[in-house]
Amino acid sequence: MLYPLLRPLLFCLDAEAAHEATLKLLDQVHALKLDGLLSCSIPRQPVEAMGLTFPNPVGLAAGLDKNGAHIDALAALGFGFIEIGTVTPRPQAGNPKPRLFRVASHQGIINRMGFNNHGVDELLENVRNCRFKGILGINIGKNATTPIENAVDDYLICLDKVYAYSSYITVNISSPNTKNLRQLQGEDELTALLSALKQRQTELADKHGRYVPLAVKIAPDLDDEQIAAVARTLTTQKIDGVIATNTTLSREEIAGHPLAGEAGGLSGRPVRERSTQLIRKLAKELDGALPIIGVGGILHGTDAVEKIEAGAALVQLYSGLIYRGPALVAECAQALANAKR
Repeated sequence: MLYPLLRPLLFCLDAEAAHEATLKLLDQVHALKLDGLLSCSIPRQPVEAMGLTFPNPVGLAAGLDKNGAHIDALAALGFGFIEIGTVTPRPQAGNPKPRLFRVASHQGIINRMGFNNHGVDELLENVRNCRFKGILGINIGKNATTPIENAVDDYLICLDKVYAYSSYITVNISSPNTKNLRQLQGEDELTALLSALKQRQTELADKHGRYVPLAVKIAPDLDDEQIAAVARTLTTQKIDGVIATNTTLSREEIAGHPLAGEAGGLSGRPVRERSTQLIRKLAKELDGALPIIGVGGILHGTDAVEKIEAGAALVQLYSGLIYRGPALVAECAQALANAKR
């Protein structure tokens, strides 16, 4: 495997520069048909969720390919599904740099990217130009300059545009890096937003002759009462899936680290237990009403199994890939296949 040799070099670079360099390298390897240098054989283990058949339960989380510019190269790593975005109606630069930090001693990442992306129209052009025919999720959000009381307008614009190109659509209301965004997780706000999106989903299904599932991505920092309220709202609004979880604002797991004071969401190993506990509580509240996609701190195959045992139907990777590389995809898929035996 090539990544263990490359990682020390990448870790010498600024984290965001390393991210961009890695994606360019993936594209080059894929163009040369050398994907075998980075990927391993993936056991086929179909999973039914949200009305879709996933070839294996290990997906790529949103955030790694915000503009959908690297779909084919990423898919070659063996993911059962790919999620791109978060995308907003208009292009935006995101927060000032530096905005991405490795907490290497804890295998964590802090980011305050701020939904930096080239806008929904460019993302869709990239999707139209890719060859990938597998399950593609598109994660949508609101522009930073859109007042929170008008957030539904941005989500509806994105929903309208991405609907025909998505296998499923994720509504991101849990990034800590867009001001006031997490307010949308409140029961009244969430009900109003999802009611509008569900109505538009019905209209779009009639227009396109195809039903595209809606999922909602939530934060790991919800308390028990909030988890119950979210579960109640998702069920009442007949949402098709929930992704648990996004990054945490807590620094409890990295207390005392020099980077603990950096603003942004913390992901990777430090969020693993927090995410798993929320999944376990959410699964109990949902009681099978809709599937959970588990994400947060998966760095080993055993972590993926832990998420499934807590109540998730599928898992997603992101920060773990930075520390473990593409081999993590096959390791998680194999561990989940073994756990089913």
